[in-house]
Amino acid sequence: MSPADGYALSSLGRSAGPAALILSSLAGGAKHGYALTKDIEEFAGVRLAPGTLYEALSRLDSQGLIEALDSDDRRRPYRLTAAGAVALQSHLRAQRQLADVGLSRLGRLADNRGAT
Repeated sequence: MSPADGYALSSLGRSAGPAALILSSLAGGAKHGYALTKDIEEFAGVRLAPGTLYEALSRLDSQGLIEALDSDDRRRPYRLTAAGAVALQSHLRAQRQLADVGLSRLGRLADNRGAT
């Protein structure tokens, strides 16, 4: 399965959550591990443990969704690849569709409860 087909994140199973957070952070520009952790904590309220972060970075890199950049110091920055952008967009659209269905059904449930 190629990363560009939109199924790359779903193939990560339970790691899809951290992957989506990392890809969303990198959509704002290249970052190293600590900067990723801080950005994700700021926009999502989630603090990824170092093991979770670096395991996800390794998987995303091996899938071609991100790439490591050269660095003059010990911090290694990563950036989103074109395939990563496509996979993230596909994943977020699917999540939006899921959220829309759930919210719509909750609205109908509330309406039905109010009618009784």
